[in-house]
Amino acid sequence: MMNNASNLVLSFAFLSIISLSASSHTGFDFLQCLTRVSLNTESISQVVYTPSNSSYTSILRSTLQNLRFASSKTPKPLVIVTPVEESQIQTVVYCARKTNVQMRIRGTGHDFEGVSYVSQVPFVLLDMSNLRSIDVDPVAKTAWIQAGATLGEVYYAIDQKSKTLGFPAGVWSTVGATGLIGGGGYGILRRMYGLAADNVFDARMIDVNGRILDRKAMGEDLFWAIRGGGVSSFGVILSWKLKLVPVPKIMTIFEVVKTLEQNGTDIVHRWQTVAPELPKEVEIRVVAEAVKSDSPPDAIGTVLSESSRDHHNGKTVQFRIVGSFLGKIDKLLPIIDQCFPELGLKRENCNQVSYIQAVLTFSLLTPETPPEALLERESFKIPFKAKSDFVKQPISKQGLIGMWNLLLQAEPQTTNLILTSYGGEMDEISESSIPFPHRAGTLYMMYMRVLLSGDTNKALSWIRGLYSYLTPYTAPRTAYVNYNDFDLGVNNLHGSTSYEQASRWGKKYFKSNFDRLVKIKSKVDPTNFFRHEQSIPVIRC
Repeated sequence: MMNNASNLVLSFAFLSIISLSASSHTGFDFLQCLTRVSLNTESISQVVYTPSNSSYTSILRSTLQNLRFASSKTPKPLVIVTPVEESQIQTVVYCARKTNVQMRIRGTGHDFEGVSYVSQVPFVLLDMSNLRSIDVDPVAKTAWIQAGATLGEVYYAIDQKSKTLGFPAGVWSTVGATGLIGGGGYGILRRMYGLAADNVFDARMIDVNGRILDRKAMGEDLFWAIRGGGVSSFGVILSWKLKLVPVPKIMTIFEVVKTLEQNGTDIVHRWQTVAPELPKEVEIRVVAEAVKSDSPPDAIGTVLSESSRDHHNGKTVQFRIVGSFLGKIDKLLPIIDQCFPELGLKRENCNQVSYIQAVLTFSLLTPETPPEALLERESFKIPFKAKSDFVKQPISKQGLIGMWNLLLQAEPQTTNLILTSYGGEMDEISESSIPFPHRAGTLYMMYMRVLLSGDTNKALSWIRGLYSYLTPYTAPRTAYVNYNDFDLGVNNLHGSTSYEQASRWGKKYFKSNFDRLVKIKSKVDPTNFFRHEQSIPVIRC
């Protein structure tokens, strides 16, 4: 006989049917399953939301970072579950399988194509944001973090225990640690210590059968796959054990701003070959974007094609050359003076800070901002489309000028291009160490983004045009899985996807590691329960 809590959940589920389409009965079946299976029906009822619930919309939008997927036309989940206990996740996985409804897993919503919270077929959303405890052991130099933690929360927790330990992850504090590690994860420590996924000792996850597995229980193949191969293809991550790395008490951050008129093309051309060869302690990125200019047209015309002068009147390309050094200014300046004098780095371009202050700065805050600001989970939300590429050979000056021409065709401050230097430790880790393969031979990674605030078709045409333009300069084409891009190809919404079809995008993200990922996926999730538009496919013999 059902208790009152069970009846409450069923009544709640019954009311939710009103908001579901006739073809969405799976949502009701799923809710009924939760009620039957849950050990504590009152507890599960407190973390379940349907469209009829007043909190549904706010929960759905709470970590939706790309406003491209915030429209009323975007498909919404039948049910959202925000677990506070691991057993609730096991129940969700069981019921989603039992009722044959797709499940999407969301951390903090920094998902370029929305696969963690959007689906073209009926789905339930497992939102992990409530599970974000962090336990730092400064003596062992390790930390256990739950799956819903943001990078900012991780950095803050480490800083509270040690001023000389860090974790080599991303620069944006509101990014989810699990999603980042699942695709590799790079930041300001990449050239010294590699990726976030390179610095993980252990993990706990729930597999398709609802079992909780650690590294020993899952085996080395699956542990290899989830560190860079896209965790959402294999299960639900519960927590990670991180290896913390030493950082100095005082380090240096710097920024030099140049424009086309200030020899920007020559500086970027030189940067391509210098930055990957600098000592591991130094990392330099280039942020290029079109801005309004007070310079006369002829000045711009000296670096652009003759036919572009009138068209680009009033605009130029600005280059922000930003970076960091794991040491003091007095040691950095001689290195740059010797290796990269074209940059013209001066003492006034530099700032000595603690590691946590550097983290704050690169999260678009200031060194003086209290570290507690890293606990803020809200981010600057915009609608955008982004793409990525990896550059293996220096792009010629003429090729760079063509890129600047394309930047200048867009409205100022609606696009940007970020070039991130590799080399250092990234060259010394093999391509097969984890699924992330973009190692030795890669000069830098290229991230390109366009704001979708006006004419969306025009904006999409622009970024696809830039990507097409780069084809001869970046072949063979590769891409970063954390910057997922459906233009590369997608799986079938219904039924199986062939190896050949999935290889169109899979080989770009993972190169030859894709084959091993397919074998592991086929073994650990043979029914392909954990799936989305770019999940690793199952190959049946």
